Amino acid sequence: MLESKLKNYLLLHLIVFIWGFTAILGALITIDAIPLVFFRMGLAVLFISIYFIFKKKSFQVDKKGLVKFLFTGIIIALHWIFFFKAIKVSNVSVALVTMSTGAFFTSLIEPVFFNRRIKTLEIVLGLVVIFGLYIIFNFESQYKLGILYALISSFLGALFAVLNGLFIKKYDASRISFYQLLFGTLFVTVYLLINNRFSVSFFTLPSMDWIYLFVLSSICTAYAFIASVKIMKYISPYTVMLTVNLEPIYAIVLALFIFGDKEKMNPEFYFGAFIVLGVVLFNGIIKNKSVIKQKIQERVKSKK
Repeated sequence: MLESKLKNYLLLHLIVFIWGFTAILGALITIDAIPLVFFRMGLAVLFISIYFIFKKKSFQVDKKGLVKFLFTGIIIALHWIFFFKAIKVSNVSVALVTMSTGAFFTSLIEPVFFNRRIKTLEIVLGLVVIFGLYIIFNFESQYKLGILYALISSFLGALFAVLNGLFIKKYDASRISFYQLLFGTLFVTVYLLINNRFSVSFFTLPSMDWIYLFVLSSICTAYAFIASVKIMKYISPYTVMLTVNLEPIYAIVLALFIFGDKEKMNPEFYFGAFIVLGVVLFNGIIKNKSVIKQKIQERVKSKK
């Protein structure tokens, strides 16, 4: 039992490391953000389709579900487009630290869909995050556009996560992901068709780009998703949350090793980053303590 728990905990860290590596690949791939997302989502759909066929899983979903997945598929496509744009015009460190504002955006969006009040603590923590970003923005002004793109991506990512929190109550996680990726691919395809972007040269990429895209779509997208769903059966939400919050740290350390001077920032950036990431971790700890407390209270009530 202990060996199995350790195995799954190590697998969780591997998954988070893989997610962090996504930003590195985005910086290494030479094509623009929109074609990059087209190839990432399209190839991921192919790999998940193979997984479905191999596992003999059904593709069937009701019409209402398809409409929901169409909407969220467009959201996730835009989320990734702005994410990779942020990396292209700034760097991995700036993009990922700014993306950490997702917890703040979620605290504002979640009450609307889950019919609960906005908590004062969440607003306070959100303001601290904004202060941390202000420090970064003030001393790294050359990355203004990258910070803006990352903020848009962060908001879209938070909206996507909240909506999926509703969908998961009714639909299978792997089907949700398959159709969202499929519709996201179709959305980007329509955009590229309208703008006459498809040509022979569009598909003529450097060999290293194809290798990076293969890794991005198979390991960082299809595999990481399937493995993360499976691991939730064995590890508590608290442990998962705390580990996932290490993603920006893993990625920033990786970026420093891979890109060197391009990723080195002034001390004020790291001070601002420390504030943002610290708030994200603190918020997660508080949230999960309240969830654990609520579950204990529910168990006590059920025993009475």
